[in-house]
Amino acid sequence: MLVYSGIKTDFLHSVEEDTIAEEIKQTILEKMGRKTPHNEFVSWENSLKNMYIVMNDPQIPDDSGVAIEYNIPQTSKRVDFIVTGYNGTGVPSAVIIELKQWEKLKAISGVDALVETYTGNAMRQVVHPSYQAWSYAQLIKDYNSTVQDMSVKIDPCAYLHNYLRVDNDPIDSEWYDDYLKDAPAFTKGQNKQLREYIKKHIVKGDNKKVLYYVDQGKIRPSKSLQNSIAKMLQGNTEFIMIDEQKVVYEEIIRLSELCQKDGLKRTVICKGGPGTGKTVIAVNLLAELTQRNQLVQYVSKNSAPRQVYLRKLKGIMKKSSIDNMFKGSGNYTEAPNNMAGTLIVDEAHRLNAKSGMFHNLGENQIKEIIHASLCSVFFIDEEQRVTMDDIGSVDQIKRWAREEDSEVYEMELVSQFRCNGSNGYLAWLDDVLQIRETANTDLDDIDFDIRICDTPSEVRNLIVERNRTTNRARMLAGYCWNWDKSQANNTNHHDIKIGDFEMSWNLNNGEPFAVAETSVNEIGCIHTSQGLEFDYVGVIIGEDIRYEDGEVITDFTKRAKTDNSLKGIKSMYKMNPEEAQKRADEIIRNTYRTLLTRGMKGCYIYCVDPELEKYFKDRIKK
Repeated sequence: MLVYSGIKTDFLHSVEEDTIAEEIKQTILEKMGRKTPHNEFVSWENSLKNMYIVMNDPQIPDDSGVAIEYNIPQTSKRVDFIVTGYNGTGVPSAVIIELKQWEKLKAISGVDALVETYTGNAMRQVVHPSYQAWSYAQLIKDYNSTVQDMSVKIDPCAYLHNYLRVDNDPIDSEWYDDYLKDAPAFTKGQNKQLREYIKKHIVKGDNKKVLYYVDQGKIRPSKSLQNSIAKMLQGNTEFIMIDEQKVVYEEIIRLSELCQKDGLKRTVICKGGPGTGKTVIAVNLLAELTQRNQLVQYVSKNSAPRQVYLRKLKGIMKKSSIDNMFKGSGNYTEAPNNMAGTLIVDEAHRLNAKSGMFHNLGENQIKEIIHASLCSVFFIDEEQRVTMDDIGSVDQIKRWAREEDSEVYEMELVSQFRCNGSNGYLAWLDDVLQIRETANTDLDDIDFDIRICDTPSEVRNLIVERNRTTNRARMLAGYCWNWDKSQANNTNHHDIKIGDFEMSWNLNNGEPFAVAETSVNEIGCIHTSQGLEFDYVGVIIGEDIRYEDGEVITDFTKRAKTDNSLKGIKSMYKMNPEEAQKRADEIIRNTYRTLLTRGMKGCYIYCVDPELEKYFKDRIKK
């Protein structure tokens, strides 16, 4: 949607008359029903005066198109400034400019495309402006049918008009080379360079025709995008569907396609325990529905699965295209109704009510996802809710589906494909952790390598040995040891210490814990392992769970102070001790149930509590 559109002379006149910000404000109110915050209004006035200086060049065609606050169709993303026309060979072209008022930034190593700067009244980690401009350009290229069919050339850049660049500036750090190459960043005093960039791509005016092409383009994934996601699955045995997985997959395809035909909302709830194939189906749905010309996105609260897919697709697709397909659950707070054909939510039990760093955005993630899609698919296991903020439940999904007039379909996956296909191991584990009583009191006839080790070093040795051939064995632990953020990239700093045993929590070095070659030397937690699977896992059970007087007891006071999973539990305990104990107990048991079911072939366990170790050993012998 075009919030402000005109030709260059219109834009220059509005700035000269000092009406440009007011025009944008009124249009947003009329078209989007949204009031503009004062700080956003001021930012338009400041940034657009700088763009006036840039555009006030006779060699930039007077009839070139200008768009401000362009809302990319079917998304909540807005491009700050666009100039359109034709390049030197007559090809329709658009220059996308991301405007920033930043004065300083700090480069961040070990993570991809992030910087730290003062914005929103605080220092925050945000994406590099060149990456942001590049990702918006890629989103338009990947999903706009007119851009694809007419071969509209889109060239992104960033303009930080308050930012004084210096030698060896952090904005130019080597970590951002790929993005700066495709989307150069212009800073204070570089008006001339930005003008030259625009003039290089816009040689002849278009009287807004190219703007119209871009704005009216239908949403359709490009062939290159379709082929790339399909290529990830080809020959990859981990994405092959078996038995009931295929049945569920085909039914969801049918319902999703029906939504696109009759325009009615449908919500699918698919229940399934660990290893029943929820993620396998989700990724296959993403690939197939994308090939059927739908705008489809894989959604998860936990970033760990998305990081793994980014790694798998590296070299096949541009990172920005991957990011546009794999989204965090907080991305839909302002999304328009039926923005997407289908949204596929993995690990739906991890959804939160509010979004954002401070949990102050939006109303409810479940509602927003259903609102934003014709077909919403939720893969859920209520026994994997592991933080105080996890609100994903079947009842909640049904509630919000009713509010959004979405018809609900329920499915269930029962067969176990993890833990060597042993449903018996999961039932035994539930019985042992006293989550629920089952008939599986022993491990007889269960083909699964489970061992209770006497020391954490014994667990580590087994995992290192198992990891040698396939890089699919990992150490995991309950969150009972503090994580020192200042040492997040230091492999020599050991957070977890048990006697003479020492290891680090997984490092924040930009590599996904599940696939990085060095991860066998680190210990993962619930946040870096949930939703993923390995061949073998070694699990250290901390002091937050113990065995006494015939009972498995949980103790939330033994959790690390740096663990946010139980944030707010102490305040709750003061007001309602019984409810707080119940919530904490559920979260701790669910956490260990999840960690102990990440292995497909085996699990090696060390218990900090000697009585719990003895109890586990006795249960294995029965």
